[in-house]
Amino acid sequence: MAKLFLTSYFAEVASVIRDYDSSLGGKRVTFIPTASLPEEITFYVEDAKKALEELGLIVDELDVSTANTAEIKLKLKNNEYVYITGGNTYFLLQELRRSGADKILLEQIRLGKPYIGESAGTVILSPNIAYIQEMDNPDAAKELESHEGLNIVDFYPLPHYGNEPFEDAAEHIISSFSGEINVYPFSNNQVITVTKKSIEILTTVAK
Repeated sequence: MAKLFLTSYFAEVASVIRDYDSSLGGKRVTFIPTASLPEEITFYVEDAKKALEELGLIVDELDVSTANTAEIKLKLKNNEYVYITGGNTYFLLQELRRSGADKILLEQIRLGKPYIGESAGTVILSPNIAYIQEMDNPDAAKELESHEGLNIVDFYPLPHYGNEPFEDAAEHIISSFSGEINVYPFSNNQVITVTKKSIEILTTVAK
């Protein structure tokens, strides 16, 4: 099955997860909402929780900005899935690094644990997150010293392509960076699935 499910707005494409794994009932997902903390608009966090629960998953929340090392290790290692919400990518990266969660997360993904990212949770897997500054405010992460991402994928996912209020920002990112990096634009009703053998963009029926 696919190990990475990269989304813009998870609630709209959650059915894709069921297509890959029909035995979701009772499995636990480490739900990391940290990226949403600096944001004023956060409806997608509750939407994601509801969508995961409707899939039969047990949501186990983990805010890496406040959790201790023991809690981070326990939840990331023992739960069957990892989910990171949207929000501010810079703040998310700062807190993953500060807490040490980045190293544990990388280990778990490399061991084959399925990972679901939404917007910021998708961008964080790229080699470097600097390209996303048209959508996110770097000032939310005053202590972030490097924009180097988790580097799990060798491309640069661009969420919300063609979707308001990010239409202009997405187009500007493409025009600014497409000649320098491998930008993968995708919309709110698309999912990028990544396995060891392939990268595929799937489109669902818009709600």
